[in-house]
Amino acid sequence: MAEAVISIGGSVLANLITQALGKVGNLGGIKRELQVLESTVTMLQALLDEAEEQQHQSFQIKDWVEKLKEVFYDLQDVLEEFNIEAMRRELKGDNQMIKVVRTFFSSLNQLAFELKMSRKIREVRERLVVIKDEKDFQLDKGPMNSQAERGWRKSEETHSFMREEDIIGRENEKKNVMKFLLDMDVKENVSILPIVGIGGLGKTALAKFVYNDEMISKHFDLKMWVCVSNDFDMIKIVKDIIVCVEKKEPPNYNVMDRLQVELRKIIDGRRYLLVLDDLWDAKSETWPNLKSLLMGGARGSKILITTRLPLVAEITSSASPLLLEGLFESDSLDLLMRMAGRKEGGIQDLDMLAIGKEIVRNCFGVPLVVRTIGRLLFLKQTKDEWLRFKDHELPKMSQTEEHIISVLRLSYDRLPSHLKRCFTFCSLFPKDFEIEKHTLVYLWMAEGFIQSSNAGKLLEDIAHEYFMDLYWSNFFQDFKKNPYTKEETCKMHDLMHDLACSVAGNKYWAARDDTNQINERTRHISYGSTFNLMGELPISRLKPSILRTFLCTIRDWKEINPTSEVDLRQLIQNFKRLRILDLHATEVKKVPRSICELKYLTYLDLSDNNTLRRLPNSITRLQSLQTLNLHSCYVLEELPSDIRKLVSLRNLDIDDCSELSYLPRGIGELSSLHRLTNFILPQYKARAKNYCGLGELKGLNNIRGQLSIKNLGYVTYAEVKCEDEILMGKHSLDSLVLHWNGFNIDDVVIDELLFDRLKLPSNLQRLKMRGYQGESFPKWMMDSLVSFLPHLVDVKFYTCKRCERLPPLDQLPCLKSLHINDMPELEYIKSDQSSPSPASFPSLLKLEIYGCEKLKAMPLTPHLEELLLNKANGALLINQMMLGLNKLKRLNIESIKFPECLPEEGFQSLTSLESLKITNCHQLTSLWQGMRHLSSLVDLFIENCEKLDISKDEIDNILDFHGGLHSLCSVYINGLPKLTSLPQWFLQSHNLKCLKIWNCHNLKDIPEQIEAFQSLQDLHLVSCTSLTSFPEAMRRLTSLIHLTIFKCRELEESCKRQAGEDWDKIAHIPNIQFKRTWRIEP
Repeated sequence: MAEAVISIGGSVLANLITQALGKVGNLGGIKRELQVLESTVTMLQALLDEAEEQQHQSFQIKDWVEKLKEVFYDLQDVLEEFNIEAMRRELKGDNQMIKVVRTFFSSLNQLAFELKMSRKIREVRERLVVIKDEKDFQLDKGPMNSQAERGWRKSEETHSFMREEDIIGRENEKKNVMKFLLDMDVKENVSILPIVGIGGLGKTALAKFVYNDEMISKHFDLKMWVCVSNDFDMIKIVKDIIVCVEKKEPPNYNVMDRLQVELRKIIDGRRYLLVLDDLWDAKSETWPNLKSLLMGGARGSKILITTRLPLVAEITSSASPLLLEGLFESDSLDLLMRMAGRKEGGIQDLDMLAIGKEIVRNCFGVPLVVRTIGRLLFLKQTKDEWLRFKDHELPKMSQTEEHIISVLRLSYDRLPSHLKRCFTFCSLFPKDFEIEKHTLVYLWMAEGFIQSSNAGKLLEDIAHEYFMDLYWSNFFQDFKKNPYTKEETCKMHDLMHDLACSVAGNKYWAARDDTNQINERTRHISYGSTFNLMGELPISRLKPSILRTFLCTIRDWKEINPTSEVDLRQLIQNFKRLRILDLHATEVKKVPRSICELKYLTYLDLSDNNTLRRLPNSITRLQSLQTLNLHSCYVLEELPSDIRKLVSLRNLDIDDCSELSYLPRGIGELSSLHRLTNFILPQYKARAKNYCGLGELKGLNNIRGQLSIKNLGYVTYAEVKCEDEILMGKHSLDSLVLHWNGFNIDDVVIDELLFDRLKLPSNLQRLKMRGYQGESFPKWMMDSLVSFLPHLVDVKFYTCKRCERLPPLDQLPCLKSLHINDMPELEYIKSDQSSPSPASFPSLLKLEIYGCEKLKAMPLTPHLEELLLNKANGALLINQMMLGLNKLKRLNIESIKFPECLPEEGFQSLTSLESLKITNCHQLTSLWQGMRHLSSLVDLFIENCEKLDISKDEIDNILDFHGGLHSLCSVYINGLPKLTSLPQWFLQSHNLKCLKIWNCHNLKDIPEQIEAFQSLQDLHLVSCTSLTSFPEAMRRLTSLIHLTIFKCRELEESCKRQAGEDWDKIAHIPNIQFKRTWRIEP
């Protein structure tokens, strides 16, 4: 399609020709050809701006555009060949640049090179002239592209995005689905509800809304979400269900017999909610097989199915489906005006509202269409512009997917050309693919899609803006940011994916589980996990050298075919114009030396190849390479020694390369590097070959994001004295990990001196230190921490075993999370031990202290929401930390030595506490009367406290909270030998829903007062060997749904089905299990 032409044309005009003219020196013949070429391309560019939007309306225009596209691809190749060759000749063997440009071509071959390149440029230019002369059609005059660009820049400044989860309307549908999910008056244990509607109506959004509802989460034991999409692969579906629960791949991943056993272990006897999203091809002969595996759930288990096809609903469920219709007109209008930014001030223009009402009548209540049109209208500010859009631009449509895509196409047509090419590229990803933002950004850059008009603006920042523009315009959805890794991901709606495939035409081809006919002119290919490179994958049909992108989209890494070196050689031989070569997780064992023949290559992904030990040094001849991804190449031992020659490298990912013990000398010369995940110093310098020292890091001031520096403990005194402020200039670095590793007691001074000279960058947000063995922190941290690091949000100290005090972290204005682990000598968290300031830790929400038993004093933490103490000083908790924690929601206490009692005033402040966990407190003998103030407590977890008697208070009286724990819903008790009967305070918890008692071997009876637990739904008794029977009150626990008994031999005998003495007391419970195997899931 024409968007590709504009992308290439733009880059030729703005970048490649300019680069070539800058490098041509005194090669007069080439210079003249380039100047004439520039004039020709400029003339054609004016036509392209108008042809792009009109070429799908006329075969004649489309044919002309296709011809022009081919020539522009060839022109790009010629110009890049010139620029690459010029770059190579600028590099001497030692990587020093030749300053006089005219000398980079030797006198022997200068004339030959000039003649060859002049001829190639002239031939392409002449083809362009022929195509220009073939134009014998008229183009309608449309809005200038520059106006569209200005509108998009304006939108960047003013938009306020409405989250996609904010569903407008659908109140009745929400109520109906919620009623179905919560209904316990059912005949079968597992009920199924299909939600049926065309694409874009919001089936998935509705399912997500109820899936994430708090009431639903509490109602079900398990929740699982599986996107099925086009391929009804039963093994894959079962695996995905298991992964939802286990958070890891099951063993024996493609053996159905093993998988079904694993699935039944997980769901049998438990009330679950399963969403099968986007189900397309359930067949009457295959669906019953999956359904039978899912029928073991407890009474009240539910399956939601979203599908576009009524036939799927008919096959999967005998019940009536929920037929999703379009939004009401009022809801559509509300959504449109929100997306168009017309509701922000609270006062709406009545004229605009009237026009909006006419527009939404033509949207048939399809939310995706309304949102998309709303975003288009955001760029139109006047009544006349809205009327013109309504009367002349908005196509007449009906509620069919074909017409919906035509409206989405309208939104695509209004995109600036730089966003069109980025969106089109995404057709290479499978439907429902989770796209990593940083990967996508570097792929766009590798294709040359990101062009800078501002010399001071980095390509990565421009690409980020492109991404956010597409997300803001609804081309992307489901944007997520991992709170731990900070990795950002998104997906595309199925209809947006269909649109991307439509506009991509035959230049993009995605191989999934078929071998559809591939067009011989295809230039961009993606492939999944079931093909090998040169066998089943039919790329041999392509014309030699035409392929530019070879992208791997493997998600299930266990089903790959190994990639042979022979296949790789053939791929390289056939397609020497590749820009992107993605071979991640394809079991590459050896990269051939001929990789250097891919001189255009800008992106190479070899990540997750865990048999790859080395890269050939010839790879360093790829002077255009921007990205080299080696993430999780676990056995990779070294990088190429001449890595300094990769002068264009911007992104080097060597995270999780556990055998990589050092970096080669020359890393510091890679001035274009913007992302370096790890800087690895050698542990054993005698074994390392031409290793990179710490000083080389000083020059890499463009690196951004996260950096981990390893083996700082092996830096010598001589190296430290030579370096200063190594990190200070890295202003774009926001996360830093410092690993000292090895330690020699004689080198304490070296650690302190080294840390002082590192001088961390002031924009740092996350800092993690491990293994620092200095006795004190640098003076600049102790005296001026806030001045040097004012933006710190997350700080972690691990195994800093000699430090007695930390810097004044309590004064950091943005600090939200603090982890202090394994610092046995630590006594103070602030340098000034005067009275605590009420302004201390103004933003701290989470604090974890582990292995700091000498810690005596801690500043106040008034905003704390999570506190985790493990092997810490119990007096610290009592004397300081419990005071004023009225926002604390979670408190974990493990391996703490308590004095006899905790003060009642400490508990009085814990009015927001929702979760209390007490573990391995072996000296603890009783709970505390002050716990009656924990009015918000929902979850109580007590484990392995041998001396604890939870029925007594501090002075050995019967413990009575007088009903204070009225919010308590879940209790887990494990390993309390002193527990002989359920305590009085416990029986006052009338809202209790889940009770699990494990390994309480002296628990002899359950009292009749258990009748008070009228909300109890789950009761688990495990290894309570003294229990022999149930009370009569069990008959009256009418809400009890699950009863599990395991390793309670006498009780099991008493409760035998139909035969045991206590069977009648529990026969009314829908799900009773005598477990043979068990997983701990407290």
